[in-house]
Order: sequence, then C-alpha cells, then structure tokens
Amino acid sequence: MDILSILNSLQEKQTVNQLTKSVGGQPDQVQKAVELGLPMLMQAMSRNAQTPQGAESLNKALDQHKEDPIDDVLGFLKGADINDGKKILGHVFNQKTQKVEQNLASQTGMSQNQIGNLLAQLAPVLLGALGKEKNQKGVDASGLASMLPMITGFLGSGKNSDVLGMAAKLLDADGDGDVMDDVSNMIGGFFKK
Repeated sequence: MDILSILNSLQEKQTVNQLTKSVGGQPDQVQKAVELGLPMLMQAMSRNAQTPQGAESLNKALDQHKEDPIDDVLGFLKGADINDGKKILGHVFNQKTQKVEQNLASQTGMSQNQIGNLLAQLAPVLLGALGKEKNQKGVDASGLASMLPMITGFLGSGKNSDVLGMAAKLLDADGDGDVMDDVSNMIGGFFKK
C-alpha cells in the first residue's frame, strides 16, 4: 500500500469508527480531527526538515519506522502504543504540544485529552508511512525537504482545500501569525529516543 492510500484509509469510515471507539467523542468530530491533524503533523515535520539538522533527525526516525506493519491500518491502530505516540508528538511539537492540542480541540469540540490520544495514534502511522515511502523512493535526509511538502499538499487538496490553512493556524500556537517561530524550537532533539 502506498502512502497516499494509507493516508486516505485514515479518513475512511471504518477507521474513523475505530478511532472514535478508542478516544471517545462523535465520529464527525473524530473525522474533522483526523482531517486537520494529519496535515498539521505533516506541516510540522516538513518545516523541521527544512534545516539539515532537522532533516537528519527526521531521517533517522523514519528509518526506525520503515518496517512498521502499516499496510493494515486498522490492525496497526488497534495495537497502537499511545505512549510511544505521545513521545513522537513531543518531538514534533516540542513545548507546543499542549497548545496545539488545545487549538485542535476547540476546532473539533473534542477534549484536549481526546485530541492528544488521537494524535498519538496518528503520528506512528504517519511515521511508518513516511518511512516506507522514503525507503521505496531511496530518499535521503536532503530529499525530505522536497518529499514532505508534496504529501502535505495532497492532504490539503480537493474537498479539503482550506485544511492546510487551518492546520497552519492551529500550528501557530502563540497566535502571532508566524508558524516558523513556533516550529523553530522543535528542531533540536527531533525524534531522538
């Protein structure tokens, strides 16, 4: 299964129902959280990959996850390690994790705890899918800066054309309109375990 199929499957009814069972809330709330959460995670990773240090750290993390069994997304989610997912979120968003979760919770009507648990399940799937894609295409750390925005663009295309703008707004954790200052602190120690 290619990365776009995996990302699409995260938004399918059966997967959304599984995530709803896992985190609570209503299916339409979880659907919206997935639609916003995936591009938000991708944008944060893309921005981190814009520096050599951030790209190298992300490259190592993707290599660690390239063999994850994500072709069966539902099965992978059922066995998701929430604690590992929360560590990933901590590396992606650094000290901004809580603010990002609060912003996403306010957009979806879910609680911050529900959003945290949802993102903690999505992050490992995303890393596994990206790791697999990177491995199949033979992309090295320097190629991540161009690979990630293309995938992020797919997430915001079609019916979700405004999703990327909203995800960027959610990433602007301090509300100053500049996402880069919020991302700049995320680069050091990115995905180090």
